[in-house]
Formats: sequence, structure tokens, C-alpha cells
Amino acid sequence: MAEAMGGQMGAVTALVRSSFLVSSVYAEAAREYKLTPQQGQLLCVLMAQPYGMGELSTTLRLAKSSLTELVDRTTMRGLVRREPDPRDGRAIRVVLTKRGGELAEAFYTAACRRVDALMEGMTPAQRNALAELLGLLVRHNNVPMVFMEPDGGA
Repeated sequence: MAEAMGGQMGAVTALVRSSFLVSSVYAEAAREYKLTPQQGQLLCVLMAQPYGMGELSTTLRLAKSSLTELVDRTTMRGLVRREPDPRDGRAIRVVLTKRGGELAEAFYTAACRRVDALMEGMTPAQRNALAELLGLLVRHNNVPMVFMEPDGGA
């Protein structure tokens, strides 16, 4: 009610609603590239390097069966492939194909552009403050790197 009258929104409400907003914009970008949001996440994670299934399960916070289905669907589209892990002959890792890498880059750029547009009304100082606070929240909760900085940083 306070928000409707121009009052301050609480931190929990702001986080939940901003999460919904970012998820919606991310899903729109995924649809633009004929991806599911989960496929988009997988491609973005793999942009940094190939990962084993266990690492991907942890990073994407998916049950192994759900991850297997995701990788299977993405493999059928020719975007990723499974290959033997050179460090462990019993394990496999998931790697972007050339086509998958190109799509990942295009999707990543579009998703960044769309999320950046959400902050158009903010001053540089407000954007920096938001980044600092959200970065603190992410680091404090050990959120895996499912999305990189546009310049390649963490």
C-alpha cells in the first residue's frame, strides 16, 4: 500500500519483483533466439569454458536428470556436444559447437542489451550503487557464475 502512495518498497519485495522483471526480460531474449531460458543459461555458462555434467548441475542448480534432458535437447539442436574429459577418462564434458558459440554470443549480447535497458532512468551513481549492493548479495550467497560481465570479467 505504501508503494501505491509513492512510498518506499521493502528490500524483499524489491528483490522478488526485480527478479521477476529480469527473468521476464531474459526469457524474451531467449524466445527471440528460439531458446528456452534454461538453454540460454546453459549456452552462457559454456561461453566461459566446457564443463562436466556434475559442475553444470551445481552451477545451474538442476537435478542431474533435468540437466541430462536439457543437454540432450540442446545437443539435438546442434548447439552443444558431449566429449570425453581429458582429465578423467570416465567423465564427459559439455562443449559449445561452432553454431552454439555463435548463437550464445548473439543471445548473450541481446540479453545484456535488454537488461541494461531496464536501468535507463538511473544515473551512473545509482547504477554503480545497485551493482555494488547486488554484487555483495551475489558474493555473500555464493551464486555460481551463470552470466559473465559483458567485458569478460566476473
